[in-house]
Amino acid sequence: MKQRVVITGLGVVAPNGVGITKFTEALKTGKSGITFHQNLKDLNFSCQIGGIPKISEELTAAYFTELQLRGLNSSGILYGCIAGIDAWKDAGFEMNPESTLDYDTGLVFGTGTSGVEKFREAIYKLDEGNVRRLGSTVVLQTMASGISAYLSGMLGFGNQVTTNSSACTTGTEALLMGFDRIQNGKAKRMLVGSCSDHGPYVWGGFDAMRVMTYKYNNNPEEGSRPMSASASGFVPGSGAGALVLESLESALERGAKIYAEVLGGEINSGGQRQGGTLTAPNPQAVQRCITKAIKNSGIEPEEVEVINGHLTATSKDTLEIENWSNALERSGDQFPYINSTKSLVGHCLAAAGAIECVASVIQLKHEFVAPNINCEDLHPEIETLITSARIPKQKLDLKFNVIAKASFGFGDVNACVLFKRFIA
Repeated sequence: MKQRVVITGLGVVAPNGVGITKFTEALKTGKSGITFHQNLKDLNFSCQIGGIPKISEELTAAYFTELQLRGLNSSGILYGCIAGIDAWKDAGFEMNPESTLDYDTGLVFGTGTSGVEKFREAIYKLDEGNVRRLGSTVVLQTMASGISAYLSGMLGFGNQVTTNSSACTTGTEALLMGFDRIQNGKAKRMLVGSCSDHGPYVWGGFDAMRVMTYKYNNNPEEGSRPMSASASGFVPGSGAGALVLESLESALERGAKIYAEVLGGEINSGGQRQGGTLTAPNPQAVQRCITKAIKNSGIEPEEVEVINGHLTATSKDTLEIENWSNALERSGDQFPYINSTKSLVGHCLAAAGAIECVASVIQLKHEFVAPNINCEDLHPEIETLITSARIPKQKLDLKFNVIAKASFGFGDVNACVLFKRFIA
């Protein structure tokens, strides 16, 4: 018998808010976390703006010991651990280094590139012949699964502990991997999420590709413009999102608060066929991912009331809306309400899916649709597909039951998940 899976904890480190309280308020008010960065200008970046979470030394010290912080130079691991521990505590558990190993709980926590600054530091030391001075944490900080290793040790998980990496789809894929494990009775709880480093060594390749905007360096908060006619590329971001997934049986047994239920989802690839490439989606695969996610969730397309899209502020936004419209067989004023969290935080790369899953659950729980900022000049091709009122420019108070979240990543990979208001 398949287990029902619910969400009992949330954590987030986002450019516009660290912690669920601040992030929720930022979503409601349409607060941007995009700022100008002088170091990008000094390095001759075309795009000199980005989203970087504000983490103080005092906040960091509340999560890590002095020993753990010694030599720590990976912002992704820092963000991921804070978000993951917050989610764990939000679910009603404690972080206790002396706790008994928990074989019922595991984690899937994804990343893209990890510890790039640590790599750079290590390369300089190696080139200077100082191999013995690399430090004991170089491997842990630069291996992809470093974030999972840190979190599992801090929380004492004994079930599956792993890291996935699927570009922009990483966070949503991690959630669905954890969901499958609980649904099939292999774990009671899974901490899932993803994180991303920030900085020129992560963002430089995208700047070279000319996929990031260069037109808003003097007006950073206006730079991220999903679905806008004046969009000129994405704004890079960083951070982490985390969710505690739990079997309904386990959650009810311990009287846990429940944010939402995970109905199901789908993960697939377009195989870089039928118009799909390394950087562009295969429309048929995207539509199949959406329709299969809905079928796997046991609902009908007309039950989807809100969409949190991938929508990056590139030329593919129109194609994404078209794919949703075709998959749901809904257009005009019958189309669900849709928003893009990226208008507020930028494109947080491997962390995007997890941060946006957290945003989706917050909107469902608190009964509102977050505003899309910077798209007053809606792209004319999008206007031919859906009514502009379905793209809220201000916070929309709305009690709804089902929200769909999808992520589409480099390599032509896709993931879609459906969340529902919890009904016992």
